[in-house]
Amino acid sequence: MSTASAPGAPSSLGGALSDTAALTGRHLRHLRRTPEKIIAVALTPVAMVVILGYLFASVVSVGAGEYHDYVMAGVFAQVGLTCVGITGLGVAGDLGKGLIDRFRSLPVARPAVLVSHTAADLVPAMCSMAAVGGVGLLVGWRVERGVLPALGGFALLIAFAYAMLWLGALLGMLMRNAEAINGIGALVLVVFSFLSSSFMPLSGLPAWLRSVAEWNPVSSVAESCRVLWGNAPASTGSSLPVEHPVLVASVTIGAMIAVLVPVCLRLFRTAAAR
Repeated sequence: MSTASAPGAPSSLGGALSDTAALTGRHLRHLRRTPEKIIAVALTPVAMVVILGYLFASVVSVGAGEYHDYVMAGVFAQVGLTCVGITGLGVAGDLGKGLIDRFRSLPVARPAVLVSHTAADLVPAMCSMAAVGGVGLLVGWRVERGVLPALGGFALLIAFAYAMLWLGALLGMLMRNAEAINGIGALVLVVFSFLSSSFMPLSGLPAWLRSVAEWNPVSSVAESCRVLWGNAPASTGSSLPVEHPVLVASVTIGAMIAVLVPVCLRLFRTAAAR
């Protein structure tokens, strides 16, 4: 780690990067000893692939294309939503045990503590996406376009998951209670998953509710992946998120990260263990 002149003192960019790398390594070593964290992130999305993409594929119609092709983008986006509770619990646990206060008493760049936490928590999310993709291939899902559009879709999913990690960090610092964080995390997962085009087209919704669902970030992320992967989107309409999902998803994710990161870092400077 970098050597600052006083505990919590600002350090150079090189020192901050070194601190971030060291703390990220610590989190990853801890993750290796607790593989259940990866299982917790992957379990719900993998189950959704099996239940929706396989069991319901023959009874649900989404117009052109197969249902398992349609639903996969929504399940991948759901992985990002599961990150909210996981990171929230991790940050709240570190605060409750006084671990973060210990880090703040050391000559460590303050942003490195939260940045390393979110960077390490991105690993379970990526492992979960790999598991979801593997199960999806088994049920018949395929990427129909080239390598670059496919990578673009996964890059968008990883960016969305990273934004959700920072939302989880904010939740952990504000609430700190494990039961409350679990409840809010489950609520976010259910509401944002099902009030979107993740699993069903939005054409059957009332006009006002359809507008809400179209502007749900999960809808634009899922529709973007369908476009990039060649899994024909079933959504139709004249709204901006429907006509330009990749643009809307990219701008929305960028705005969330641009807002959440400085808010979390500012709150972290005043957070204290209870």
